[in-house]
Amino acid sequence: MGTSKRYAEQVDRRMGERADEAAIRGMTPTSLTDAELELDSLPLTKTPKPQQVLAWVRYGTVALKVSARAVAWTPRAVALEWESPSGKVERAWVWASAVEASDASAMRKSG
Repeated sequence: MGTSKRYAEQVDRRMGERADEAAIRGMTPTSLTDAELELDSLPLTKTPKPQQVLAWVRYGTVALKVSARAVAWTPRAVALEWESPSGKVERAWVWASAVEASDASAMRKSG
């Protein structure tokens, strides 16, 4: 009896999602520090209409790519909001280079 190649990719993805959820359970996302953000010297852009992005975020040593909303940014960093696998709204600042969006370059240039 063989394996079902039709569903193998879906099963692999679900197993990966469960492993990620287990790895970050009880952890909070790692955010950039105030010193790294340099909000006292860099221009800050806040938007009333968050932009949908894909971004790498860290929970300790675990890196996850999440679908998030960019709610603010500087030329170097982006403030994100997203839902964790458990449904909790998470927030963190990440480096702008960790964010992917069709208008990510516009976010880095504005301010």
